[in-house]
Amino acid sequence: MSQDSAAATEAVRKLSGRRRREVVAVLLFSGGPIFESSIPLSVFGIDRQDAGVPRYRLLVCGGEEGPLRTTGGLELTAPYGLEAISRAGTVVVPAWRSITSPPPAEALEALRRAHEEGARIVGLCTGAFVLAAAGLLDGRPATTHWMYAPTLAKRYPSVHVDPRELFVDDGDVLTSAGTAAGIDLCLHIVRTDHGTEAAGALARRLVVPPRRSGGQERYLDRSLPEEIGSDPLAEVVAWALEHLHEQFDVETLAARAYMSRRTFDRRFRSLTGSAPLQWLITQRVLQAQRLLETSEYSVDEVAGRCGFRSPVALRGHFRRQLGSSPAAYRAAYRARRPQGGGAEPAAPVIEPIVPAQGGASIRRATATATPPGPHVITSPTAGPVQSEQGKPGPDAYTTQRPTLPGQRSAP
Repeated sequence: MSQDSAAATEAVRKLSGRRRREVVAVLLFSGGPIFESSIPLSVFGIDRQDAGVPRYRLLVCGGEEGPLRTTGGLELTAPYGLEAISRAGTVVVPAWRSITSPPPAEALEALRRAHEEGARIVGLCTGAFVLAAAGLLDGRPATTHWMYAPTLAKRYPSVHVDPRELFVDDGDVLTSAGTAAGIDLCLHIVRTDHGTEAAGALARRLVVPPRRSGGQERYLDRSLPEEIGSDPLAEVVAWALEHLHEQFDVETLAARAYMSRRTFDRRFRSLTGSAPLQWLITQRVLQAQRLLETSEYSVDEVAGRCGFRSPVALRGHFRRQLGSSPAAYRAAYRARRPQGGGAEPAAPVIEPIVPAQGGASIRRATATATPPGPHVITSPTAGPVQSEQGKPGPDAYTTQRPTLPGQRSAP
């Protein structure tokens, strides 16, 4: 029995008599984004038994008095209130309207009670903030959208925030990264409940990969989180970004901050949600990615200009974060550039549309690189690559060679 299965079995064993495993309650709040809110409704609320997908019973619950207003000015009326959560074996919080405001106390109490009675609690994207406010993430690993991970780590220091993961399965509490990663986690839940075949059938209906490899590392950029802007550590971080071409380590950064290595590690993680060494490696890889796209430097020269001690070190970290060798990445990038020249892209962001196969119960890796062309833009929270005209770009759904399977599961 895999550790995933063991966690699921344990969750079932603890479920109170009045709750049913096949009943999924989705907790909606006013001001929530409609895309994230619709993901669990689509996965768990449509009867697809003709395709071999076991049926769930969906209860859409209002976390506060309605009508609930969502993005675009739409108004929703939830057919159930918080009392319906008492019947659910799985409770999903797809989003929260503001990472700076507290959720309603009644909703937090309903989540605590559900968890105490054995229900599986799921937070998609900013829904992790609701789980954290309820105390359900204390001492646990969790993730959220990479952009909000530093805030989650700072506001709830007892939560072990990992901004690199697409989703984290900690047995009876699960969290996902932003937007489309909610689909990954919902498919994972179906896979845990009913097996790979059922999850694959559902993925085909949704026209998405049954299992994406990768994490959020490829989306982490050079910008500093808002929380660090006025902190003394900001100067050290800015210095590091300006001197990536030099060989220095975390001890150097700690010395510049006039801190011990241990204190620096703790302060850095509390402000950014990432360990300083991992952050530094990620920034060096991002710099290498840019040089491979915009320069004629050899791979060995790129390694030296990004502060790696050897080309071997660059190749190892590059493959782990972007799923290909530097040479293969450059070749793929140039193959997608339009003929006849044109302006260089500023800093293209690449989307992970990669099916992964198999995998152990504790796993993660970064998705395979699929560089867009020079005139294609994308958003880490918006899904497929978009052209300047707002339509999907020609490479929006291109798949690449899979890397390691990608998510962290229950320890």
